[in-house]
Amino acid sequence: MPFHAIELMPGIFHIQDAMGVYMTLLTGSESALLFDTGFGLWDLNAYVRTLTDLPLTVFLSHAHFDHVLGARFFSSASFLKEEQDIAREYTSEKWRRSVLNDAHDAGIDIDETAFLSSPMPSFTVISEGDIDLGGLTARIIVCPGHTPGSAVIYVPERELLLTGDDWNPVTWLFFPEALPVREYRRNVQELLTLPFRHVICSHRGDLYDRCVFEDFLSGLTEEAIASATDTPEGRDMGISTAAAVLPHEQLLIFDRAKA
Repeated sequence: MPFHAIELMPGIFHIQDAMGVYMTLLTGSESALLFDTGFGLWDLNAYVRTLTDLPLTVFLSHAHFDHVLGARFFSSASFLKEEQDIAREYTSEKWRRSVLNDAHDAGIDIDETAFLSSPMPSFTVISEGDIDLGGLTARIIVCPGHTPGSAVIYVPERELLLTGDDWNPVTWLFFPEALPVREYRRNVQELLTLPFRHVICSHRGDLYDRCVFEDFLSGLTEEAIASATDTPEGRDMGISTAAAVLPHEQLLIFDRAKA
């Protein structure tokens, strides 16, 4: 199976595809919301329909290829307005071919013609606010960082924060559209005002306690930024990247020039 889902909390399904990225399905009593759509190599819509038949909203944390390309299997999807240009870039043939190369390297066979030529849906722009799913609320919150239009979702009934790519055990902050590290830190620290107890991110299957996220931010000091060591992640894009080592073996890889 190209997908695997775990119900981490009641009504909260964390879905992994065979390339390793995660999407999260929130199911209330009246409707459902899918947070991100993965690489788009397989029919995510068909898989989601094995988990719920409720009316479905698709919302993207941001528009990088590993979160947006799966939207091709849905009639509509939405993101924040700052992601419009980013979506045009990362749904282009250039990035689709990059995904195909990674799939080939992983020994994954797919229909290349369909993947390269399949149109994306009509993306709609929405603003932050609450979406009532029936006994479950998806509160969309603007949090610029990984990209200018990155968003997180807070689910008050589960005391749960979904961070997208604004926080992962290894957080990337070096793509050209990423914010400078100190501006990122300031924006993400604002999330600590929310009364969440648990965190789900896009590149790990575990349910994290709040303290891991807090330790990440408390460890992201000026000293940690200054002592960050060079890494090769941005080399292909001509970007000098550095890694700040943070508590619980977490890493923040950032554009050194923006620091």
